[in-house]
Amino acid sequence: MELKSATESQYQVRLDEKKDLQRKIWKRIGLTIVYLLLVLWAVFTFVPLLWMISSSFKDSSAITSVPPELIPKNPTLDAYKRIFQVGGLGRWFLNSTIIATVSTVINVFFASLAGYAFSKLRFPGRNAIFWVLLSSMMIPGQVTLIPLYILVVDSFQMENTYFGIIVPGMVAVGSIFLMRQFMGSLPSSLIDAGRIDACSEFGIFWKIILPISKPGLAVLGIFTFVAHWNNFFWPFLITNTNSMRTLQVGLTSFRFENLQDYGAMMAGAVCSAVPMIIVFLALQKYFLQGITIGAVKG
Repeated sequence: MELKSATESQYQVRLDEKKDLQRKIWKRIGLTIVYLLLVLWAVFTFVPLLWMISSSFKDSSAITSVPPELIPKNPTLDAYKRIFQVGGLGRWFLNSTIIATVSTVINVFFASLAGYAFSKLRFPGRNAIFWVLLSSMMIPGQVTLIPLYILVVDSFQMENTYFGIIVPGMVAVGSIFLMRQFMGSLPSSLIDAGRIDACSEFGIFWKIILPISKPGLAVLGIFTFVAHWNNFFWPFLITNTNSMRTLQVGLTSFRFENLQDYGAMMAGAVCSAVPMIIVFLALQKYFLQGITIGAVKG
């Protein structure tokens, strides 16, 4: 009996080792497949960017050559010279910078105020108001586009102005939701301590909440700046002069005026993408952190 028990124990140990080995093998196979898919996805994502940068250093004949040249044989800066001389790129860049910066500051400030109110203050109808705001995200932007255009252009006479571009996007419901979720995770004891010290609600928000909310504010600021920098349709709809065009709208008009000058279009696209690439490389940890902020329980 003892010999039989020992044999069974050895058999069970070998069986467990075999199962562990199989699990490790399947785990490695699964990870290999995942990494291969991620590499393929990265390649498909990076190739258009590489083609854009490469084409900006080619002449028009090289861009349309068959087979295509991924690396330019005779690189040139003529496309950049043309777009700076003809396209008004400097003015468009300035407009985009002003609009994106002002919109980001306003959106971050008001969204953080609303996030603090919805997460830390108690007032009648708080949850109902929040859910009404949240449900408005279900309405497609195309539905409200015509009423918004009539309101901005006909009622407030803000066509072709910075205000006409900035005001409709001052506060986004998604930004309020993001700040509410983030501020809901902050300790309420700090707020109680501020009230004991006779600090006003705005003083608590300004002196206590904002300094400890820098990660959330940074993430919201980055996302808002990128969104307004890349915004195309509303500035295209509300502006009608070359001096008020943003960079994205200006590049489109430059395309229609120079149908065959693909090199200049690619050069303008590179100039448009450079600020976003710099922001991402400098603050990529905040981008990754922003993925988890909305999942924090409020």
